[in-house]
Amino acid sequence: MITKQRKTKETEIEVSLDVYGRGNSTIATGVGFFDHMLEAFSKHALIDLNVSCSGDTHIDDHHSVEDVGIVIGQALAEAIYPIENVERFGNATVVMDETAVECDMDLSGRPYLHYEVDVQGKVGSFDTELAEEFFHAVALNARITTHLVMKRGRNKHHILEAAFKAFGVALRRALTENKRVGVPSTKGVL
Repeated sequence: MITKQRKTKETEIEVSLDVYGRGNSTIATGVGFFDHMLEAFSKHALIDLNVSCSGDTHIDDHHSVEDVGIVIGQALAEAIYPIENVERFGNATVVMDETAVECDMDLSGRPYLHYEVDVQGKVGSFDTELAEEFFHAVALNARITTHLVMKRGRNKHHILEAAFKAFGVALRRALTENKRVGVPSTKGVL
């Protein structure tokens, strides 16, 4: 279990995670829909995840969502690197009713986010644009190349939930242990 903390004037966060867990989670960010998304991510990534966040949600949810992404990304980086004996690449398409969202990723050590999830407005009180902020923070801090693409969808809740689940399943697949791989790069190092 890896634990990371972050304290700023805007947020106070603690994250603990185990990338080879069972998908158990305890999430308390003060942002209800975001808690639901992190629970879905944890469950489908099979990552045990504990998140506590006290943030300036009286202003809005931006700092809490982005900063939680930063801390989760930092914890993932510590758990993943140096990378060895894992598949490295992962992908998944998650379907929720009318929605399908695809995630492709590379545990490359090179951070990049391509985000093509066209959803605007709110789900409850959650600003949908914050999902991109979260994935951007995770990808940068975990040093993961991530492509999230909505193939189709109408319901905002379904679209965002499918994105979080697809990210989780792709990460689980990328972290699949495979001793035959060794260092998964022709360079001999990542």
